[in-house]
Amino acid sequence: MIMTSQKQYFIETFGCQMNDRDSEIMGQLLRDSSYGVASEIENADLIIVNTCSVREKAEQKAYSLLGRLKHLKKNNPSLVIAVTGCVAQADGDKLFKRIPHADIVVGPQQIYDLPILVEDCLRRIKPQVATKLSSSFSIPPFLPDIDTGSTIKRFVTIMQGCNNFCAYCVVPFTRGREISRSSEDILSEVKHLANSGIKEITLLGQNVNSYGPPSFPDLLREVATVQGVERIRFTTSHPKDLSEDLMRCFSEIDKLCPHFHLPVQSGSDGVLSRMNRKYTSEDYLNKVQLLRSNCPEIALTTDIIVGFPGESDDDFEATMRLVEEVRYHSAFSFKYSDRPHARSVDFPDKVEEQVKSERLARLQKKQNEISLERNQEYAGKILNVMVEGQAKSETQWSGRAPTNHIVNFTGGKNLQAGDTVSVEISEGCLNSLRGTIVLD
Repeated sequence: MIMTSQKQYFIETFGCQMNDRDSEIMGQLLRDSSYGVASEIENADLIIVNTCSVREKAEQKAYSLLGRLKHLKKNNPSLVIAVTGCVAQADGDKLFKRIPHADIVVGPQQIYDLPILVEDCLRRIKPQVATKLSSSFSIPPFLPDIDTGSTIKRFVTIMQGCNNFCAYCVVPFTRGREISRSSEDILSEVKHLANSGIKEITLLGQNVNSYGPPSFPDLLREVATVQGVERIRFTTSHPKDLSEDLMRCFSEIDKLCPHFHLPVQSGSDGVLSRMNRKYTSEDYLNKVQLLRSNCPEIALTTDIIVGFPGESDDDFEATMRLVEEVRYHSAFSFKYSDRPHARSVDFPDKVEEQVKSERLARLQKKQNEISLERNQEYAGKILNVMVEGQAKSETQWSGRAPTNHIVNFTGGKNLQAGDTVSVEISEGCLNSLRGTIVLD
């Protein structure tokens, strides 16, 4: 075999949590093939750039890094450069015209073949392109390595791809149609993680609500039976597929954390229709009300796009009204940008960049005000915080509340990552909470 224990790899990841998990998988596959981890990119024999094309900024950052790798390739002609992820899938072999010093292009469905592609590349079989999307693809069973990454929480992929075809989105073209992983494989992985000391599991998918069979709520109930798992989270959900059964899970499953990321994208029915989101603002608000009736303490977060083609001042004001009505704990907000293959590329009435910037600034200012107010509501409350690490001294710690808030707190000694402690919140800040440990 060509690969030896002396060779080292380096992975740079852009974009979403799905990409983070894919990078973990690729890293493990390479370590199983006798590669080590390079501490610095300059020391690597193999560099993987795991890309994202959902947002223009992430794609630009990936291409910028790939451009800078040219000098490393010049100094080390045997260096192998692999491009993976959504940009690789979307651009395919065309990517070599822009980045001629790249050697391998791999789409999301082919990452499990990466060691073979690298070996073929080292045998001078170049270039290597693996970007086939197949409706018959199944996510292979995979037990993660516990020696790397977080020792207390991990991601578990339950599905990939999307069938929704939102007008602005490229996921159906870069990750294919929805494919659910078998519940048996998911539970095997969760049990493996729990037996290795992992206490918090986040179930991942482009649209976890449409997982199945079994139904996603039933999968949650099965995961909750695994001994050792203390907390369960999931992301991401589509509002049109949010069932009342899933909402009830927040009151029925003790391990399910009271945090829900529910992308709204816009508060305007006209914009939602052009986006092909398949729900109205009223539909969305009714589901928010049902969620809060099932779990009053739930923390809601969202995604919002401003400046979608044809978005008028009135449309934007509808978004502002919805934000003020829902009062999200936090929101990821972005300016619309054309993405290759997305239908909205051809939509008329594009919003001027200055207008988009002004709207985004106003939205983010309002959301920051709301986030601070929501966080201040926790002052005086006692939250169960899972310790993630030590801060500046032996009595200063950082952890995470069930609502997904970062909590910085003082008090207590000899704590370890994964310990759960009671913390009385003294202050709510914009991006975190502060408090003091409550001793028995």
